[in-house]
Amino acid sequence: MQSMNISLPDPLKQFVDKQISTGRYSSASEYVRELIRADEKRKAEQQLEAKLLEGLNSSEGDLTPADWSAIRKEALAQVEARKKRR
Repeated sequence: MQSMNISLPDPLKQFVDKQISTGRYSSASEYVRELIRADEKRKAEQQLEAKLLEGLNSSEGDLTPADWSAIRKEALAQVEARKKRR
């Protein structure tokens, strides 16, 4: 695992310390990792939404059962890949 040092202004450092004191996180590193994972998830959801909207707005024909099967297979593969990264 790589190490990274960050600098925070006092109010942000106090906020992080308060989050740790709640007992949900054992360290500042754990808290930051959770924030990064949440941001990663949010961005993936935004990309999915954009692709869905693009598909809805496209002029291509209806999807076949084989198309839906391929889409489902790809979605499940992406979910599994995310689980493995955690």
